[in-house]
Amino acid sequence: MNARLQTEDFDVAAEAAALRNGRTDIGAIVTFTGVCRGTEAGEPIAAITLEHYPEMAQAEISRHVAEAERRWPLMGVTVVHRYGRIEPGDNIVLVVTAAAHRQDAFAAAEFLMDYLKTRAPFWKREERPSGSAWVEARETDDRAAARWTRRKPEAAE
Repeated sequence: MNARLQTEDFDVAAEAAALRNGRTDIGAIVTFTGVCRGTEAGEPIAAITLEHYPEMAQAEISRHVAEAERRWPLMGVTVVHRYGRIEPGDNIVLVVTAAAHRQDAFAAAEFLMDYLKTRAPFWKREERPSGSAWVEARETDDRAAARWTRRKPEAAE
């Protein structure tokens, strides 16, 4: 497992290659890169600023990576999340999952992104021509993450 928080950009291809690193048992590598948009709701965005508590964010991301590793037979996971000021077109987050089969790699990557959007302790402020404002959580993101919640078995009667 490799989970990092950093201000610097990352190289998607290099991160995927490092996860693979000559292994021949990996049958699928899935990468997801989140990129800063230049518009939101039709209004230009000059930049976003992501703030966080380093130890809390690292622990929470690591906890969800460990959960993904428990749920799917993964052969490797890398998560890189940037913080600080990020401009349109810049990378924000990277999730790379490796597995023997594509279904596991895709599901784990999607699970991780859903949880990063809703549970990782980051606060986002958007800079717009009309001013800057903190971004509220979205119900659609919460619904996406909720689908991964395991149901507890019902008690026998």
